[in-house]
Parts: sequence; C-alpha cells; structure tokens
Amino acid sequence: MSKSLLVLAMLLFAVVENASAQLPSFKLKNIEGKTVDTSTLSNDGKPFIISFFATWCKPCNRELSAIGEVYEDWVAETGVKLYAVSIDKAQNANKVKPLVNQHGWPYEVLLDSNSEFRKSFGGEMIPFVIICDGEGKVVFKHNGYTEGAEQELIEKVRELIK
Repeated sequence: MSKSLLVLAMLLFAVVENASAQLPSFKLKNIEGKTVDTSTLSNDGKPFIISFFATWCKPCNRELSAIGEVYEDWVAETGVKLYAVSIDKAQNANKVKPLVNQHGWPYEVLLDSNSEFRKSFGGEMIPFVIICDGEGKVVFKHNGYTEGAEQELIEKVRELIK
C-alpha cells in the first residue's frame, strides 16, 4: 500500500512540476495593439527575461536603458531575449510607445495595465524582473534596481546556457 502511495505522490509531483513550467495565461496587448497570450512567451528553447516597468518609474527606465546598452552583446553571446512589460494604467498606455522609441529599446513591449501578469509572479514593486529558462520556467526573480544590477541578470542567463 505504501509503495502505491509513493508512486501516486511521485506522479502527482511530476504533473505539478510540469504545470509550473508553463507561464500563466493572460491576454496582453503589445505596443502595436496586437493581442499576445503570455503563456506563449518563449525564446526558441533559450532563456528569456521579463522586465516589468512603468513610464513614470525612473529606476525602471534606468535599468532598461542600461540593459539596452549591452543587449546586442547579450543576444550575440547567449541568445537571450527580453520582454519589457509596462504596468502603466490603460489611460497612460499611450505614453509607453513614445518612451520606448525615445530610448531606442529593442525589446518586445507588452502592456499589463491591470498588473495581473506581474502579480501572478508575486511582484509587488517595480522594477521587477524574472528570468525564465528555455522551457519557460521561472528560475530567478529580482525587485528594484541599482546601477550595475544588470550584470547579475546576464550572469544568471550564462548559468542557464552552460
């Protein structure tokens, strides 16, 4: 009887572990107005970063700009992709695209105006960054930004591709 329970528990754990590899499903718009299902975010089997920001958040803008300066090198070295997700309210969503264009950020930008996607990861403050492995499983979370913190992100990505 105990072996049966052990096997059942192992099967249940495997199912739960598999389910956690899937990103939650929310329907967000990109800055072009196209609907994107967050459960489909990926990077062809390579790690990816999701950075939650707001137009009014100075640390968020500094972080995305700092990453922008080295992003091309990061992509060349690791193949990483970054999704920038704005949590600006719907009435301020029209400020996102001009900000992205002003800074020349090369990221795919999504709009999470209700912050539901961010909150699904337990993110309370911004900037809030998560790193997903090639299967979409969250392997790292970080709140806040201090100058140079982007180095920690690329180090985590490098660990994933080893």
